Amino acid sequence: MKTVLINGGSRGIGAELVRIFSAEGYKVAFTYNKSENEARELAKETGALSIKADSGEENEIIFAVSQALSYLGQIDCLINNAAISSFSLFSDITAELWNRTLAVNLSGPFVYSREVSRDMISRKSGKIINISSVWGLVGSSCEVHYSTTKAGLIGMTRALAKELGPSGITVNAIAPGVIETDMNSVLSDEDVLDLCERTPLGRVGLPRDVAKCALYLASEGADFITGEVINVSGGFVI
Repeated sequence: MKTVLINGGSRGIGAELVRIFSAEGYKVAFTYNKSENEARELAKETGALSIKADSGEENEIIFAVSQALSYLGQIDCLINNAAISSFSLFSDITAELWNRTLAVNLSGPFVYSREVSRDMISRKSGKIINISSVWGLVGSSCEVHYSTTKAGLIGMTRALAKELGPSGITVNAIAPGVIETDMNSVLSDEDVLDLCERTPLGRVGLPRDVAKCALYLASEGADFITGEVINVSGGFVI
């Protein structure tokens, strides 16, 4: 049985990742931070192990990985999904907001990947999938802090793919466009309509669209794909 650790798995894209990988026969562990009720219900629904961990705190990540390894036996696939986002003028971004966004969105995946890759390297096998964003490709006004972390995650993906490739480990990223999640629930109906009109496929994405892409990257069919960034945006960014 294949295994997967998904960080930030209690809501939105993360929850869909847990559902789809569980349905495909994977043994799943996932982390959450504040959404305890959602995590509990998702674990009950899928049989996955839920682990409380702040993805911006190194010690908590290290503990979460140890718990996941104890439960899973080994981690065949790591999906770095946990992220935070907020809209803010560049001049209003405080050092606290900047540092917290970097801690969760970029340092978190770094620590998870470092800890999990040690086991993968020893087995000469593994897959790491980073959930970035189209804003990491093109940037977004009033989201400089978020765009910076997602661009950094793409850089880390490509560099790590080169370093871990000789150990039989693939590292890829997914760049979702506008996805129907809590993170984008602040958008008005007018904003959503405008985004749909600017998307060639004429709609916003669903968490399932991203999760299905991750499932492919985790499969044997993607064994010769590494260092890639797959744009899942309905053509919003081409």
